Amino acid sequence: MLSKLAYLTLCRSIRLLVLLARGDAAKDLELLVLRHQLTVPRRQLPRPKLEPADRALLAAVSRALPRASWSCFLVTPDTLLRWHRRLVAGAWTHPHRGTGRPPLDQELQQLIVRLATDNPHWGYQRIQGEPLRFGLRVSATAIRTTLRRHGLDPTPRPTTTTTWPAFLRQQAAGIVACDFLTVDTVWLRRLYILFFIELGTRRVHLAGVTANPNAAWVTQQARNPLLRLEDADRRLRFLLRDRDAKFCRGFDDVFRSQGAELLITAVQAPNANAVADRWVRTVRTECLDRLLIVSRGHLEQVLLSYAQHHNQHRPHRALGLGPRNPPAGPARMGEPRRATVRRRDLLGGLVHEYQRAA
Repeated sequence: MLSKLAYLTLCRSIRLLVLLARGDAAKDLELLVLRHQLTVPRRQLPRPKLEPADRALLAAVSRALPRASWSCFLVTPDTLLRWHRRLVAGAWTHPHRGTGRPPLDQELQQLIVRLATDNPHWGYQRIQGEPLRFGLRVSATAIRTTLRRHGLDPTPRPTTTTTWPAFLRQQAAGIVACDFLTVDTVWLRRLYILFFIELGTRRVHLAGVTANPNAAWVTQQARNPLLRLEDADRRLRFLLRDRDAKFCRGFDDVFRSQGAELLITAVQAPNANAVADRWVRTVRTECLDRLLIVSRGHLEQVLLSYAQHHNQHRPHRALGLGPRNPPAGPARMGEPRRATVRRRDLLGGLVHEYQRAA
């Protein structure tokens, strides 16, 4: 506004200098023509809309003209006087400062809205405790006001509708599937691999490799995934397995003793244990079908290396194509074309991992 007012004042000043250099007769005639041209629009058009810069200039010029000459203006004398009083009041008025508490930061407001959107069963008092973990102290009243401004109910909503993807992810959190995988060595000796896979995280646990999966061996290997889940503070609620005869009663008793419920697939239902069967296909396609296994020890080393790659690096479509164990620390954002990516070879170059160079 100030720049526009300065430009408008400059233009009027230049025109005034040009008028001063001209004769009085020519000026009077031009003024008569201009006044008549202004009279015509006044009869045909409604009241014109003046901008603040126009009002300031007209009010300032009116102080230099006699009151009898104010009829040339588009507005009444009372309007000019009111504009002038407003300019004087604005020049002597201090900036207005709002009273009360200062508004919350935009990032903090977005965090409050995100917590309320992700957790509709939380109320504003429950949300108040979550920012405290990050060192942010916000009053419950401020959280309630912020939620109302964004069109959200600050009270808990226990009767919300759960979507199918969210329901399936919640149910898969405590389910572990298990199955056997067979591999034939170059000496035509068949080896059996017992593995467990968590449906919620797609994490694979290798129980063991043997050529004779009897009841004693299967029962002993059943304790390994339970110890790993206990160390990771993850509780096993359901164990999904098929009707293979190698799963003996002792195997089931190990999981029942930990409070887990067994889910045995139906007869002739190959898709009932689809996650475990899909991992069998993945490990065969990406690893085992492209190698010659010599011995049991060789197979164990290969599977351990691939399982570590599967759990820590390989992306999964069911989990948003992200690694299960992302690198610690904040992610560094940069231009992809300038980023240096290094390749790490596993199993003699059979499997590749790509990482950004430090």
